Amino acid sequence: MPFSRTAARSFFLALHHENGGIINLGTVSGRGAVRTPSVKTIGLSFSVLLCLAWAVWLGAQETSITPEIPDKFQWDMQTAARLRPTLASQSTAASGRYATGRRVFENLFQQVGPTPGLKATWELRITNDDLLNAFASPDGTIYVGRGLALLAGQNDGLWAAILSHEIAHVVRRDWARRYLYEKSLQCSGATLVLGDPGLPSGTWMDTGKASADLASFCRQMEVDADAAGLMLMARAGYHPDFVPALHHLLHAQSTSRTSTSVYAMHPCWETRDRQLERAYTAARGEFERLWPDGYASPGGNPPIVVFAGEPTLKKTGSKEWEVRVPMQCQNLAGAVEVVLLTHLTREATAASDHRLPASSAELRQLTGCTSLKTLITFTLTEGSQVKKISDPWAVYILDDSGSVLSRAEIPKFGP
Repeated sequence: MPFSRTAARSFFLALHHENGGIINLGTVSGRGAVRTPSVKTIGLSFSVLLCLAWAVWLGAQETSITPEIPDKFQWDMQTAARLRPTLASQSTAASGRYATGRRVFENLFQQVGPTPGLKATWELRITNDDLLNAFASPDGTIYVGRGLALLAGQNDGLWAAILSHEIAHVVRRDWARRYLYEKSLQCSGATLVLGDPGLPSGTWMDTGKASADLASFCRQMEVDADAAGLMLMARAGYHPDFVPALHHLLHAQSTSRTSTSVYAMHPCWETRDRQLERAYTAARGEFERLWPDGYASPGGNPPIVVFAGEPTLKKTGSKEWEVRVPMQCQNLAGAVEVVLLTHLTREATAASDHRLPASSAELRQLTGCTSLKTLITFTLTEGSQVKKISDPWAVYILDDSGSVLSRAEIPKFGP
């Protein structure tokens, strides 16, 4: 069976048993009813999010309480040891076609110094599934879904962006931090209900605010791991621009709309870009200091990065609409293509070569994207260019080889 169903459930059950039952491991139906989950329900099926599945989203928080890890706290390491045989049976060593990932991984963890309480046995393994997912065991083993590994391919920088985030979770001991934070919620009398972790937004809910607090805690953890990963990869010789490049690529693989729920366990990609501005600036400065000849660094030249802003929609006639797409490009030499099209299925965009099916596009424009606020305008006329304007629409931005760089969602067309 895929790792995401069997081993993840074992991990959750171990966590909730040790947690004294403060979490009701069930699936939320609607807003309150809870039913007993099956293995399939509990299975982690995240297709987009780059996450720490073992801890379901661990980390620091947006509130003022930051759990301190006791000197002799080893329950995270003990749990990792118990589950290691199961994880090993559902994954393979990173070799052969994944040699690039292994090489980058070795370069990254060599930058990690001593960490109190951490006895990491660093290893990279590829799980036997096609998920776009990665997660870290507290013992230093990083697991990358086969789908995500194929997406990274032979690109050192994308591998660095994936692995540095997961290494940061291990070094920060985020699994332990989340466990201790849940214990603090238990002491306050909170009751948490764990919904289906296969949903991109997560569904931790209760009748009070404890679940929202936990979700906020976990979202901030992801941003903190991003920030630590940025500095780690910069010191190892991988340009920080590979992080937003990876985020945008993963966002483009999904057709789900951005979630703003207070129960969301991960921040959306746009939020991560915004909250990482200061950390990105610091990491870029460190990279330029250590690697003045960036082209000669282990990661080579930085990638093209396109920040696509929120498109605006204006009705200009009875059956005519104007779509404006603001965008900003970095490291671009040449042009990018902006494609306005009806929403694709995830399977249509998740190819390992990062391309869109050519027949899916409705309208295309080329731009050099030379200004800080490049604005692309499309005019849509129902009946001539578009058969059904009410379909979901999106904008994809492609490089000169046709690979997807970024995606932006179009607001719903009005009547």
